[in-house]
Amino acid sequence: MENKFKLISKFKPSGDQPQAIDRLYRNYLSNKNSQVLLGVTGSGKTFVMASVIEKLQQPTLIISPNKILAAQTYAEFKAFFPNNAVEYFISYYDYYQPEAYIPSSDTYIEKDASINDHIDRLRLKATTSLLERKDVIVVASVSCIYNLGSPQDYQNMCVEITVGKEKAMGMLLTELITSHYDRNEVEFVRGRFRVKGDTIEIFPAYLETALRIEFYCDTIESIKEFNPITGEVINKKDKAYIYPAKLFVTDKYRINKALETIRIELNERLEILRSQNKLLEAQRLEQRTKYDMEMLKETGSCNGVENYSRHLSGNPTGTRPTTLIDYFLQENNDFLIIADESHISLPQIRGMYEGDRSRKQTLVNFGFRLSSALDNRPLTFQEFEKLLKKFMMVSATPGVYELERSKKHIVDLIIRPTGLVDPEVIIRPIDGQIQDLMREVQKNIERKQRTLITTLTKKMSEDLAAYLKERGFKVEYLHSGVDTLTRIEILKNLRLGKFDVLVGINLLREGLDLPEVSLVAVLDADKEGFLRSEPTLIQICGRAARNVDGRVIFYADTVTSSMQRALKEMNRRRSRQLEYNKKNNITPKSIIKAVHELDEFRNLSREESVTHMVAEKQLDYKIGAKNIDGIIKEVELQMKEAADNLDFESAVVLRDKMLELKSMKSFKSSKRN
Repeated sequence: MENKFKLISKFKPSGDQPQAIDRLYRNYLSNKNSQVLLGVTGSGKTFVMASVIEKLQQPTLIISPNKILAAQTYAEFKAFFPNNAVEYFISYYDYYQPEAYIPSSDTYIEKDASINDHIDRLRLKATTSLLERKDVIVVASVSCIYNLGSPQDYQNMCVEITVGKEKAMGMLLTELITSHYDRNEVEFVRGRFRVKGDTIEIFPAYLETALRIEFYCDTIESIKEFNPITGEVINKKDKAYIYPAKLFVTDKYRINKALETIRIELNERLEILRSQNKLLEAQRLEQRTKYDMEMLKETGSCNGVENYSRHLSGNPTGTRPTTLIDYFLQENNDFLIIADESHISLPQIRGMYEGDRSRKQTLVNFGFRLSSALDNRPLTFQEFEKLLKKFMMVSATPGVYELERSKKHIVDLIIRPTGLVDPEVIIRPIDGQIQDLMREVQKNIERKQRTLITTLTKKMSEDLAAYLKERGFKVEYLHSGVDTLTRIEILKNLRLGKFDVLVGINLLREGLDLPEVSLVAVLDADKEGFLRSEPTLIQICGRAARNVDGRVIFYADTVTSSMQRALKEMNRRRSRQLEYNKKNNITPKSIIKAVHELDEFRNLSREESVTHMVAEKQLDYKIGAKNIDGIIKEVELQMKEAADNLDFESAVVLRDKMLELKSMKSFKSSKRN
């Protein structure tokens, strides 16, 4: 029997949620397939999205604008749908430096990457789930529009194992090797297999359990699923499918055919370069490509094999890449795509192709890659649009594109279950704004509440923070120049009340939850631009929407068109919220949330201790080689642990600390020698 989506939650739809769920569902049934869910902070957008998925009963791809939000969304949907396949698909690199060339300094940067084994398994699990079942939700970052192996090739190279069916052991071993599984009798990890007499043990690349295949002559006698660490048998199976260990898979015939077409393209490109007297570029291209061809011939792969994906797939020039979305397209199934925080995620998708193209075109021009490398790319925005069937754009501040695509099919999610209303907005003159601001901050401190202040530049935020400190206020600043761990610590300390005021440039952080903040002050609110646009102003005001005393002050001498539109929309929302509370006799209450519940702060104490340890050791010039090796190893372990916990920002910072220590070790070694 086919599994169906079943939403499990202790919450019942309330406020705007029932009408939002019903309208979204009915619109999809009547073929209004592009819609906007206009959901304000704290309105339960995730619950509404989950409810619509349950009603539609269709596979769903949720695209988040960054890994942190993707991790939070993934955790929420895992809780909502414990009996269904909720998968996670983000870039599997802890660290990624793409191949690049800088002509101005004649600098070639080789591709450098550190793959997260845990994320790699989750990606493979997502693709196998899409091929095996219908009740699948994949939470992905925008990396899901990048080139991926063909789902047809991936499925065709699946190895079927059935109890009682004749299959020679040698045949199964050959099939596993073709599917990129490695034989290793010592280290049994995912993507490997081992042979013990008449038994083959396989650790599928996408599972946490392994399979034990027992033979009698040339017949499969039994299939047992077991714990790869303890060896304990979990259950027995009548049939099993082993999907390839990699997403990019191809057979020997295609490799041989690809080598022919690569050779033809190489000769054509060399002729062009030589005719332009680019002899160095021609020599470089010939040497690199022939080496890659030899590796493909002997091993079936090479460094940067994805640059030959067009040849390996046999597609003509300009064919759009196959992506994760193609796995949803199998058998022409209907499916839903949700762009979360669409005002951010959709511009990211729109801009990815051009950035990737520019970097690769330089590599092609200077003889580092064949022109076919340009076909290893993300989708263009137009290609992405053509793949959309049912589409939901979720944002508190939808942009022009969302409104036009949805043809104004906008579903409001304005009423919060807590009864909280959008903060009141007050406009005050710029003249004397700092003195007025200090008076308001002092009132907030007396109420034991926090304040956010937004400025236009980094220097202004630092100078204002220094000025307020001189006046006796407990204040910190925050901007892009502050490293990740310090930023997390600052936000935590703001919530804990270790200081009262945070000054910054762009303090939006979609998904950031600071219920202690009751005052947001926007300096120079009438300076038109990205930081003072209508969506930005609405998002900034939302930072005060989790406190019952929430209010916003715009310091401005004129009311700009952006301010007018923002105020009009916020007043509309506030009026509806107040009316709903009055009608239902609801008394709003501030959200109370423990600091340790925030995912951003989950591993803070551990990471702080590592960071402080590294800083202290770096100050010790006389540190011994033995000690520094231990510290490097410890930081590396902490980096991998942070990555396993899906805390990639911390993992990147810890990686940088590790590289600093390794550089220091090399410096000390060279000095001794």
